[in-house]
Amino acid sequence: MITKCLFPVAGYGTRFLPATKSMPKEMLPVVNKPLVQYGVEEALEAGLKDIGFVTGRGKRAIADHFDVSYELEHQIAGSDKEKYLESIREVMSKGSFSFTRQRDMRGLGDAILNGYRLIGDEAFGVVLSDDLCVAEEGVLSQMVKLYKQFRCSIVAVQEVPEDQISKFGVIGGEQIKDGIYQVNEMVEKPNPEDAPSNLAIIGRYILTPDIFEILRDTPPGKNNEVQLTDALMTQAQNGCVLAYKFKGRRFDCGSVEGFVTATNYVYENLYNP
Repeated sequence: MITKCLFPVAGYGTRFLPATKSMPKEMLPVVNKPLVQYGVEEALEAGLKDIGFVTGRGKRAIADHFDVSYELEHQIAGSDKEKYLESIREVMSKGSFSFTRQRDMRGLGDAILNGYRLIGDEAFGVVLSDDLCVAEEGVLSQMVKLYKQFRCSIVAVQEVPEDQISKFGVIGGEQIKDGIYQVNEMVEKPNPEDAPSNLAIIGRYILTPDIFEILRDTPPGKNNEVQLTDALMTQAQNGCVLAYKFKGRRFDCGSVEGFVTATNYVYENLYNP
């Protein structure tokens, strides 16, 4: 039922300067794979094989990563180094990849809206590559199962400490099942005293196609950006949005500390040289 997944990858990655001056932050390697590949693998595991990227200037390395490098292939053909290409070859064989550009950095909501030409009038997944999720069953796979049951937009959430709340979009809602909430409030980066709960939205979504029309009518909000949380709140008021407390562990690879923690975890627990 859901076959498409959108990756907004147009951001500048300023917290990783100067490394990201000429390299997309999504291409930063966690051990031996770039961040964006982990997200694509999660999408493919969930059955979302049509992968769309909303890119920006200086992001061509992402397209190159999911394409054949004939010179490299020729140079290492028949050598023991070929084994290092196995994971990306598998990804390329399973998925199809398309790209469009976000010309101006006007927020996540605007990036999603730019993805309409890749998605069309279908429900779709969204992955923010900054959030590396490790789980026995991928977070998107868990959410696709929920979508099949409820047929509405779903956001992944986790509990966060009070001093971290102002970094996230935060939901308030009524728990309808263990770990599942019907959203009735959603606030972008609130002060701790104004937050409706300690359940913060992380970079995994399933969105129904009406989100595009809502985003077109959503005025810029905080930081003069089109906020996805504002559009989702409109969707929740007019229908239904669920928040899902996912099973697994999430690493904030948009911060240096989280990136180093993720790298150490992957090396110690998941790396298979």
